Amino acid sequence: MSNVAEYTVSALSSSIKQALEGKFGRVRVRGEITDLRQFSSGHAYLSLKDEQAKIAAVVWRGNVAKLGMELREGQEVIATGRISTYGERSTYQLIIDRMEYAGEGALLARVEVLRRQILAEGLFAEERKKPLPFLPARIAVVTSRSGAVVHDIFTTLARRFPSDVVLCPVPVQGKGAESAIAAGIRMASTLHPRPDVMIVARGGGSLEDLMAFNDEAVVRAIAEAPMPVISAIGHETDTTLADYAADRRAPTPTAAAEMAVPQRSAVAASLAQQGARLVTAWDRGRQDRQLRLQNAARQLPDLPTLLNTLRMKLDDRAHRLDLTMPQQLAQARHSLAAAARALPTFARLLHPQKQRLEALGAAMNQAMARHCYAKRLDLSQNVLSPALLVARVKSQKALLTALGRNLEAFSPFALRDKGYVLVRDAEGRPVTRSAQLPLHAEVSLDFMDGTRRALLDPE
Repeated sequence: MSNVAEYTVSALSSSIKQALEGKFGRVRVRGEITDLRQFSSGHAYLSLKDEQAKIAAVVWRGNVAKLGMELREGQEVIATGRISTYGERSTYQLIIDRMEYAGEGALLARVEVLRRQILAEGLFAEERKKPLPFLPARIAVVTSRSGAVVHDIFTTLARRFPSDVVLCPVPVQGKGAESAIAAGIRMASTLHPRPDVMIVARGGGSLEDLMAFNDEAVVRAIAEAPMPVISAIGHETDTTLADYAADRRAPTPTAAAEMAVPQRSAVAASLAQQGARLVTAWDRGRQDRQLRLQNAARQLPDLPTLLNTLRMKLDDRAHRLDLTMPQQLAQARHSLAAAARALPTFARLLHPQKQRLEALGAAMNQAMARHCYAKRLDLSQNVLSPALLVARVKSQKALLTALGRNLEAFSPFALRDKGYVLVRDAEGRPVTRSAQLPLHAEVSLDFMDGTRRALLDPE
């Protein structure tokens, strides 16, 4: 009998599993992801390979979300997990619970973390992008002093449209390149006069060579630049965080110079075309205005005819005025005469005052009579004093004098004695208005020194 131990298939598979897990425990494996398959269950199956071997691996659903990275074919990673076997197929595999980038992948991971941070701050937003000026007078170039990049930029600018170009030389890779590039960008922003546009450029290279343009200080310096920034970093397929922060991205340094300035010949052709269009538009507008002026002139009436028409209207209005003026005057005289006849005469105006004075005189006489009667009674009863009698007589005399003055104030003869003339008609009635008398009427004029007769003149 053989001394070799006998196993069942299940026992041997279990023993192998225990041996592998006991021997290795947790391991870190570096390799490139291949054969990636992700199922609807959430589990991810893949293989890690290098130049000589390949090992199967699995990431259970619960650990896929915890990896903190997106699984992609061709990524170089460092996976951490434990070795286990799958007995039904007699295979072994790596059960992965942690994973991180390796080599360029690690660099890309750092760039991705910074990109997300700056993206959240809004520094990559499209609304922050500044438009490029059509024809910049001054251009700042931030790049290495040596190399083909600066030559291509300066040559292209001189060929397309010569401008004032200022070079801000900086190292574009190596230790300290990040701070030097950021300082060069800020120095270009402080130049006087300030450049209208800035070009940040370098030639192609590996990811490590371009890492200076993925630095946070460089990205923020570009975002804070007061003028538009054109980035031309690496080859067309290379993309850095500086490209996201720039206002425009050019695939090559030559393309950046072409973006910065227009082609001089194209500008000259455009100006010539615009000038020709302007002249054509001016001529068309002048002809249109001249045509409208001629149409308006044709619609205007003939000036002599217009003046003759106005003269005829004026003559007609003057004739009608000559006809209506005497009639209007006659009507006015008739209305004035009617109003004069309706007015009371001077005698009628004085009659109430005269009656009032007569009534006052009668009342005064009655009062004097009563007073005299009372005095006589007093004299008959008492001894009448001569002085009292004289005083009473003086008082009554003064009263009569005042009443006489009031009566004379209302008399027309008082006005006549002051130099005025009293006009009377043939019947001796006072005349106050000319409309009271007919034409050629005879009147009497009472002056202060006599009366004269007169005949009224029709004029």
